[in-house]
Amino acid sequence: MERILVLEDGSFYKGEALGADRFRIGELIFNTSMTGYQEILTDSANAGKMIVMTYPLIGAYGINREDNESLKPSLFGLIVRTAADKPSNFRCEETLEAYLTRMGIPAIQGVDTRAIVRRLREKGTMRASFCNTEKEIPALLKKIRTYVPEEHPVRTVSTRSTYQVPGRKHKVVVMDFGVKQSTLRACADRGYDLIVVPYDTDAKTILEYHPEGILLSTGPGNPAGLSSAAETVKELMTQTVVYGCGFGCELIGLACGASLVRLPHGHHGPNQAVVDCSTGRVLITHQNHDYALDGESLKDTGLRLTHRSLNDESAEGICHTEYRVRGIEYDADEAFFNDFESAMRGEDTHA
Repeated sequence: MERILVLEDGSFYKGEALGADRFRIGELIFNTSMTGYQEILTDSANAGKMIVMTYPLIGAYGINREDNESLKPSLFGLIVRTAADKPSNFRCEETLEAYLTRMGIPAIQGVDTRAIVRRLREKGTMRASFCNTEKEIPALLKKIRTYVPEEHPVRTVSTRSTYQVPGRKHKVVVMDFGVKQSTLRACADRGYDLIVVPYDTDAKTILEYHPEGILLSTGPGNPAGLSSAAETVKELMTQTVVYGCGFGCELIGLACGASLVRLPHGHHGPNQAVVDCSTGRVLITHQNHDYALDGESLKDTGLRLTHRSLNDESAEGICHTEYRVRGIEYDADEAFFNDFESAMRGEDTHA
């Protein structure tokens, strides 16, 4: 069955239908990962996105129940060159298409993904959607160009109630803006006593848990659309250790008075080169964010730049000069957690 991908600029690409027929309008981005498609599908930071995978064969090892980053995917569509219909892996439980259909995610294969990515790199992120026939394109295009999301995507992916992941070490409150299960597992592996709270939990409630540290998770959308969360972070950072990744890093910046810039086509995927400004050491990171802190806006905020992108010079890490507060735009690594623990122990992490 034919399916058509329609972009905001009027371009369209014909291919073969995959997955469900539940068409919605979303932001079209591209991801350069060669593996990890299941983690990408279930990453809540991709809520409301339509994702073009640059690697030509997706689904080769199928889907399993262990690699999900969330219980239910929240992206609006997937675009691939070829979807593997006969996956081979001992952990495989179902095919990619079976999973997409079961989860209500529409997809398309057989399109020139290189051409789509080139268009996005030239023109930037655009809205897009699917249809089944060319005669539907004019009406769909009008809807795409006038589309306004009903609510901030964080509200659709954050936990609705507080829950605990018991541990024996540091008590850490995780503000859930779309937290990944791999992040929670990394914290649990370190023995943290985790309390995961909804995105709109106020500072007073959080501090009543007497946390040794607060972790601001990754998440979808523009943090500037959650001004109350930034105010909460502003209050928390004067009381205890506050560290953030991605969305959480950007919230720290907003809380301190910095501003954000929209990246032309975002940073989505592995092999993102980041330099440590204090040592000159280059890190190869995995990233998934559309916004970044404006480096010029860090003046007089109490924040200093700790990491920057080697590709486009955008801000990739910040540190507060007075409070025990840090943020990074890439996935939390061993160094991030080691630094977080040092801060919770009261050690100086401003070096």
